[in-house]
Amino acid sequence: MMLKSTCLLGLLLCGCQAVLQVSISLNKVELSVGESKFFTCTVIGEPVSINWFSPQGERIISNQRVIVHTEGVRSRLTIYNAIIEDAGIYRCQAVDAKGQSQEATVVLEIYQKLTFLEVKTPQEFRQSEDAEVVCDVISSPVPAVSWFYKNREITSEPNSRLQVLPSNNLQILRVSKADEGVYRCEARVEARGEIDFRDIVVLVNVPPVLSVPQQSFNATADYQESVTFTCITSGSPDPQVTWYWKGHVIERSEQYVLNTLDGGKSTLTIKNIRQGDGGPYTCRASNKAGSSESQLFLKVFVQPHITQLRNVTAVEGSAAMISCTAEGEPLPEISWRRASDGQTFTDKDKSQDGRVEVRGRHGKSMLTISGVRLSDWGRFDCEALSRIGGHQKSMFLDIEYAPKFQTNQTIFYSWEGNPVNISCDVKSNPPASMLWRRDRFTISSQGTSNIRIHAADGRSLLEVTPVSDRDFGRYNCTARNNIGARYQEFILAQADVPSHPYSVRLSAVSQRLATVSFMKPDSHGGVPISYYIISYRDTSAQDWRTVRSHAVQMVLTHLEPNTTYEVRVAAVNGKGQGDFSHTETFQTLPIREPSPPTVHGQRGVGKAYRLGLIKQDDGGMPIVEYIVKYKTDKEEQWMTKLVPGVNDFALLQPLQWNTRYNVEITARNVKGLSEPTFFQFLMPQKPDITADSLFSGLGLGAVVGLGVAALLLLLVLVDISCFFLRQCGLLMCITRKLCSKKTSTSGKSKELEEGKAAYLVDGSKELIVEMRTEEERIANQEDSSPVHEPNETTPLTEPEKLPLKEENGKEVLKPDLIEIKVHTDNSIHTKQDDSKA
Repeated sequence: MMLKSTCLLGLLLCGCQAVLQVSISLNKVELSVGESKFFTCTVIGEPVSINWFSPQGERIISNQRVIVHTEGVRSRLTIYNAIIEDAGIYRCQAVDAKGQSQEATVVLEIYQKLTFLEVKTPQEFRQSEDAEVVCDVISSPVPAVSWFYKNREITSEPNSRLQVLPSNNLQILRVSKADEGVYRCEARVEARGEIDFRDIVVLVNVPPVLSVPQQSFNATADYQESVTFTCITSGSPDPQVTWYWKGHVIERSEQYVLNTLDGGKSTLTIKNIRQGDGGPYTCRASNKAGSSESQLFLKVFVQPHITQLRNVTAVEGSAAMISCTAEGEPLPEISWRRASDGQTFTDKDKSQDGRVEVRGRHGKSMLTISGVRLSDWGRFDCEALSRIGGHQKSMFLDIEYAPKFQTNQTIFYSWEGNPVNISCDVKSNPPASMLWRRDRFTISSQGTSNIRIHAADGRSLLEVTPVSDRDFGRYNCTARNNIGARYQEFILAQADVPSHPYSVRLSAVSQRLATVSFMKPDSHGGVPISYYIISYRDTSAQDWRTVRSHAVQMVLTHLEPNTTYEVRVAAVNGKGQGDFSHTETFQTLPIREPSPPTVHGQRGVGKAYRLGLIKQDDGGMPIVEYIVKYKTDKEEQWMTKLVPGVNDFALLQPLQWNTRYNVEITARNVKGLSEPTFFQFLMPQKPDITADSLFSGLGLGAVVGLGVAALLLLLVLVDISCFFLRQCGLLMCITRKLCSKKTSTSGKSKELEEGKAAYLVDGSKELIVEMRTEEERIANQEDSSPVHEPNETTPLTEPEKLPLKEENGKEVLKPDLIEIKVHTDNSIHTKQDDSKA
């Protein structure tokens, strides 16, 4: 500094041109990589330019990291973030106006501090592989690196799994979970006494291990069933479980429920299982060390369901093919049932006639009917059946056929002026149209003056009213549908009267009656017989009496006894009356005594007995009376009772109880007496007097009334017993209400007797009715005589054996029944009722 000052002073004094002098503030500098430094260059004199030159001899031009800044005689060189390549000799050069230069130098030495380059922690390795724990550290000079684990230095020994590599990294052979921990990488630079370290966490990842408790599951579709799959995983880090179905990741939804449980369990629940949910499901566990997967299978059973079954229409005589398709898991077996006869057909079955055959395959069954008949018409049931259920549907086989005539009657009879309906009944499918023809001419549906056509379903009525012989003859009915056409011929013939009946017979002839029977005529004349005319007369009379009969047998009545009659029969139809049959003769019986009556017994009322009388043959004259004789089996004398002949019973009374009677009954008419009819009966034991006297004369209403009265009486007795024994019941309630209204002031004037009375408590106005119990009354007696205490079996009407006494020796009321009266003066009096409950 003194030299610079001297030179400067000399220049000023002398005023002459001086040589430039250049100096740098530092001569030698040590700098660590990454540090920044600046250097100042000062020039004495009048420099024209000042420049800095790099160790490579190149003039330094300012950039982002190296900046040169010059101001007058000073120039500053700044180096940011020094690097190793920046080391060397830097020159500061100054040039004056004459071109002469002067320079100064500075030596820059750069060294590398201990630096750990991108040392990661933690460092992860897969189990069983050779791990290399990286510790990249640099410095200048090269550092010495040591490794420590659990505060112990790792030394490279032969056959040791832990070795320090030339790269200063730590190698762990066949790393295991036990090798996990914190490892320290320590670096030293002896020349500078510099030391630094890094703690590195070593993690050992274990690949997932996956187990499945159950691999196969079964479920039934459409039954709201659920299935839960379970996967159990282990590994480090904990594996992430993902579920797949048909290669797609299963996401959480209403149907799929995903859960992760303790112990490495992961579950997948499939809800509301449907048919399409079946198949393989994959459980995949993944972590940093790898992945593992296992497959689970869901077998979905599906109830059989018939998906295709249609009604079929076939033409009679052709073949019908009925198809039934069903689905389900497992695939169901299909069978057929014919509803008309209940016959069942399965695969490869044939009917006995060989017309019906079944063939099935893969959920489809075909029932084939060859040569379809009308009997095949109707319902067929298809049933699909598997081990988990069944499904049934029905179809209808409709058969189309040409018209078929249902009428067997082809000949009709009538006569001029009598209308007749010729019925043409047709069965066909589809329905047929019908028309009538006569002599190759079609009869209009509007008809003619004497012919009309009435149409109905499956029937056409041709109403013909013949007016001449030309209306009789042949008529043709033609029926047609899209299957075919048929016709039937009808004949309208003239009707005649019927022929005569034959084989007329008389039977069961009596004094007043005779039965006529005969055989029908051989010919009814073409129209039904309406009735028969039976004519009969006394052989001595001229006129015939006539009766009608719709049957071939009839009873003639009101005949005269001992008389000869003639009888004949004729048939009548719509055309008229036919000829009479051959005349038959018969004679009625003469008048005689009546036949014995029939008797049956009917139990009477009390000491009476009723005999039913059934009249038999009266002998031709009315029965005047019945003579009834009866006696006991121990008596000899008969008692007689006359009963008018119009009566149908005889009432015998009075009779003896528990006695057998013999009876003789004789019928009498004007001709005489019939033979007697004998009869016996036994009178019953004498009935219970009480029952007879009380109820025999009473009606149902009276009996019911007595029952109700008895019930009410029983309720009253129970209520009275409750009043005295329990101080409860309806009577007790009435007594309390009555006393509370009437005796609000009477308690102040007199005390009521204990055991009987109502009294006031603590001066209150509330009337209390208290009935002493049996024990309290016994306690108040002067003597100690025993008294029976009522219990559950004690009758309510049992009297007290000892009278109850008050303290003054007077008798008190028995507890059977006490009447409490409240008078107008609000005084209360009690009185014992002599009646018993």
